[in-house]
Amino acid sequence: MNVLIIGSGGREYSIGLALKKDKKVTKIFFAPGNGASDEIGENIDISDFEALANFAKSNSIDLTIVGPEAPLVDGIVDVFKAYNLNIFGSSKLASQLEGSKIFMKNFLKKYNIPTASFIETNFLEVASKFIDTLSVPIVIKADGLCGGKGVIIAQDKKEAKDAVKDMLSGESFGKAGLSIIVEEYLDGYELSVFAICDGENYKLLPAAQDHKRLLNGDKGPNTGGMGAYAPTPLIDEKLYKEIEEKVVKPTLKGMKENGMPYEGVLFMGLMIVKGEVKVLEYNVRFGDPECEVLMPLIKSSVFDLFYKATNGELESLDIKMRDEYGVAVVISSQNYPYKSSIASEIIVDEIILEELKQNAHISYAGVSKEDGKLYATGGRVLLCIGIGKSIKEARDRAYLMAGQVHFAGKHYRTDIAYQALR
Repeated sequence: MNVLIIGSGGREYSIGLALKKDKKVTKIFFAPGNGASDEIGENIDISDFEALANFAKSNSIDLTIVGPEAPLVDGIVDVFKAYNLNIFGSSKLASQLEGSKIFMKNFLKKYNIPTASFIETNFLEVASKFIDTLSVPIVIKADGLCGGKGVIIAQDKKEAKDAVKDMLSGESFGKAGLSIIVEEYLDGYELSVFAICDGENYKLLPAAQDHKRLLNGDKGPNTGGMGAYAPTPLIDEKLYKEIEEKVVKPTLKGMKENGMPYEGVLFMGLMIVKGEVKVLEYNVRFGDPECEVLMPLIKSSVFDLFYKATNGELESLDIKMRDEYGVAVVISSQNYPYKSSIASEIIVDEIILEELKQNAHISYAGVSKEDGKLYATGGRVLLCIGIGKSIKEARDRAYLMAGQVHFAGKHYRTDIAYQALR
């Protein structure tokens, strides 16, 4: 089977790594891929959806997997389906669950899916009045896609009102912030839960926990994610059941009723407040870095998981997971997330320790290749992933691998998975 992966980050690289180990997969293509993904498959420089669909036709691509949210929101799935091609991802209409926070929050309200109290508005005065009714902190969200950065957690009411003003003026996030959500802050702990869906059926993957802040102890600015681990012990069978009954099932039912059956991966960003589930957000793709720890934990065929989801055959699939844990540590460039950094050559020491060779690896993200050498060119450069029989063992291996990687300005957190280990 030939597979095309859309995207260029660590998420797409990790999906490629998992598929490379799958006996059913013959060849992998990346569009566009990154400086290291050509070691897994072939990078192709095509971005136009029609041109990509024609490439898939002419190269006998059996399955296309879409990594990032932007192509999904822009309708790549609809184009490929018009060509009668198998593609894993949500339609343009269904992708509104991530593409519009206002659509998402109104959907949650309509189908009684638990979430924070909120208002949607594009008027400063309306937002200000609602802010005055809330306790601090207060959450302000831009409606559209902002690369994971369109959420402000204001520590006082003045900061909240200033954030609203900046968004509605177009100053903060351009057109994406011209309509906003203002909502109550939920105090609890976050979980990332992923359901693979075929429009009718779903398969739940083990819950992961992301670390969004730049610095140890969850300090500093929000980022796209500085590390993750899975499965998390912060969830039990009772909570999984509650997530299925209160979130997954009504979401799939509601999307079908709205004429936009949900296919692909449903990423539920959840807050657990005093044992109760609340939906923070939906995303229509795998989280990054959560994907990087989930992929190596899947023991059964990763190809089958994606392929059967595109063909309405998930009900017949039995997913087997490894009885182990994964920890991913993101290594970022010096100036991330504030501004871009100067390109720097990446040196990886020769791995001598057999334990590390067998139970740890690197997933590359913001890298380019020149004269056979890899350079750090993105904000989040790469991830070091460790697998182990315990979270501590997996974390230790991830950090051992992180110690083998060198480039100027290298930055990473040293406390990934601390909530599970304290």
